[in-house]
Amino acid sequence: MVKMNWEQLLSLKRFGDTQKRPRALQDETRLGFDVDFDRIIFSSAFRSLQDKTQVIPLSETDFVHTRLTHSLEVSVVGRTLGRRVGKVLLERHPNLSELGYTFNDFGAIVAAASVMHDIGNPPFGHSGEKSIGEYFKTGKGLKYKEQLTTKEYQDLVDFEGNANGFKILTESRDGVSGGLRLSYATLGAFLKYPKESLPKKPTNHVVDKKYGFFQSEKEAFLDVVTDLGMLNKSTKDISYYRHPLAYLVEAADDICYTIIDFEDGINLGLIEEEFALEYMIKLVKDTIDIKKYHSLKHKKDRISYLRALAIGVLINEAVAIFLENEESILNGSFYKSLLDKCKYEAQINDIIKISIDKIYESKEVIEKEVAGYRIITDLLDVFITAVNNKFNGSQSSFDELILCLLPKVYQVETANLYERIMQICSYVSKMSDSYAIRMHQKLLGNIV
Repeated sequence: MVKMNWEQLLSLKRFGDTQKRPRALQDETRLGFDVDFDRIIFSSAFRSLQDKTQVIPLSETDFVHTRLTHSLEVSVVGRTLGRRVGKVLLERHPNLSELGYTFNDFGAIVAAASVMHDIGNPPFGHSGEKSIGEYFKTGKGLKYKEQLTTKEYQDLVDFEGNANGFKILTESRDGVSGGLRLSYATLGAFLKYPKESLPKKPTNHVVDKKYGFFQSEKEAFLDVVTDLGMLNKSTKDISYYRHPLAYLVEAADDICYTIIDFEDGINLGLIEEEFALEYMIKLVKDTIDIKKYHSLKHKKDRISYLRALAIGVLINEAVAIFLENEESILNGSFYKSLLDKCKYEAQINDIIKISIDKIYESKEVIEKEVAGYRIITDLLDVFITAVNNKFNGSQSSFDELILCLLPKVYQVETANLYERIMQICSYVSKMSDSYAIRMHQKLLGNIV
């Protein structure tokens, strides 16, 4: 059976490279995969995550997670997963050690891909993605449908944060191609859903759950997956099996949002502490020191103790499942996420159900999501209209003023409607929650 090989999957190539970058020739003090992490941390798109919703939109407390703190925590868990898996893989594949690879390389790749896993998410959480899609599906953006290809239109009505993330990481800026110029190994690990938006073929394979790139980044996507030797899932359309390390990125995210969102809910008083002990004890029953737990005087400390133990248990599970299934992961036949195969699947699902009921569907969250829908819809309509009116020669004085608010880099002078629309979607999606609110107030005439 055809399968991917690790040497090719660990490619240090970057956009613009004309020859390979051997691992053995890398500077030991700052390896190529470490550079990936650094470039992401210093990017403006990453900085905006400090003011983007994770669970509780625009929370006024200081301990609830934003997208930025969530992403940093996911990267910490991802680094541990990568290092532990990498240590065993080097024993199984001694040729990798001969080429200069170390277990830290695996950790650096997974950490970098993990820290940027949410970089494409719009303001106001997942409702941000939905509001962009609804604008084109049922809102004023529906009028563009007949002017777009079916795949271009699908990119818009099913706007996807993962695909937008790949756009941010690879799109050219000011004549420089390749975006942040990350290594192909890191980009491959980032691609949880390596397929295009159409055709939509619901299957039991995890890669078909969503899609991972817009039509505007098709060539960049094909360049990356070809270089990495990722396996084509279909000969009829652009659909690939995952880079193996993408499973670890997904596991790091799953572990953090399952446990830490639950922790946030308890600290906010949305979930009773008794629920924490009842549901999390099932995860940590083999490692918890009950005496120590009851000796902690503050609720926050008790919950933190349970959270740390639970994350440790799930890391052990994810590592073991990955290593047990390495062959099927490499040949594309492993079709579930790692945590969906773990022995604690039922307990994880119980925690998620409580979080949905008590947190995600709480009145506070829904109220802010409703506001987010309106804000994003209005921003899209005003900016897309202004850009298109300028191109069509029907620009009003108001349109001229609106374009003064729009950074030059997003004022695409092209006959391609899809490219113009995508640039505005990219601009709005990069806004922080607070910036989107302030911009919306200005458009409504509320000068503060």
